Amino acid sequence: MALGFQDYYETLGVGRTATDSEIKAAFRRLARQYHPDVAKDKRTAEEKFKAINEAYEVLSDPEKRKRYDTLGAHWKQGGPPPEWDAGRFRAAGGRRGRGTPEFHFSGTGFSEFFERYFGGREGFRGFADSAAGGDFAEAEDGRRSGGDVESDLMVTLHEALHGAVRQLSLRRVDPQTDAEETDTFRVRIPTGATEGRLIRVPGKGQPGSGGGAPGDLFLRVRLARHPDFRVQGTDLYHDLPLAPWEAVLGATVAVPTLDGTVEVRIPPLSQRGQQLRLRGRGLPAENRQRGDLYVVLTVVTPEQVSDEERRAWEQLAARSHFSPRRST
Repeated sequence: MALGFQDYYETLGVGRTATDSEIKAAFRRLARQYHPDVAKDKRTAEEKFKAINEAYEVLSDPEKRKRYDTLGAHWKQGGPPPEWDAGRFRAAGGRRGRGTPEFHFSGTGFSEFFERYFGGREGFRGFADSAAGGDFAEAEDGRRSGGDVESDLMVTLHEALHGAVRQLSLRRVDPQTDAEETDTFRVRIPTGATEGRLIRVPGKGQPGSGGGAPGDLFLRVRLARHPDFRVQGTDLYHDLPLAPWEAVLGATVAVPTLDGTVEVRIPPLSQRGQQLRLRGRGLPAENRQRGDLYVVLTVVTPEQVSDEERRAWEQLAARSHFSPRRST
């Protein structure tokens, strides 16, 4: 089945020469607009949010963006370069058996275009190939167990926090006969499904031969990017912009968390880069104990000031003995 080319630049609404900061700003703006938690049309917003995440996943990574740009140039000429397409279903042993079926997923949060060219480890989807020969033991009665299959699964931070149930469809295509078989099933996303964790779905991998048992499907968790948080393990980081007077005088400001907005006190004379720790506001580990949320302070200056404000700043500059360049 032919795959449609995904224009990630168009998805984010940026040009092909966009800088990293422009791509990040576009993602944050769109992710806030279409986040399922705030949008009224949740189904439409969820699909849009996944597409935005997929585009940012590729364009925010310099190596993936370079490969994507190369792929796009070839696609305009009729398709991807041969060396890209040949490796799309690389066997775990480094080769693909002649009878190995192709696997196509829906419900994982990623398009088939992404799964084929950017999914899995090392940029390709990795399959354990039972038909390649020599990788799996064959029983004396000729039974051969099926190989395992791996796919990426996009998981939102709220799903990682609370757990969820996702419906997936797995379509197997016989490369010799083009015969198709579709299997639809539900997958439980456990609480504490953090980045890189494997979710095992028994019996949904490669079919066995000679009466052998099928392999398993392993879904590798890929946490969806969030406009307000960065993730490190089970800890979350939120960049909080402050006005200069808030950093100097102190303030109480609203800070988003996965559990809702909380009020945080900013101590006087706070410095840029200073971190405030909110215990237990991060993601849960497998033992359900939650990590922390770190509020990272940054100071933002106004882009425009009125004449009255300018005079006030000039008076402060004249009276203040502070010098940021004074050696210590």
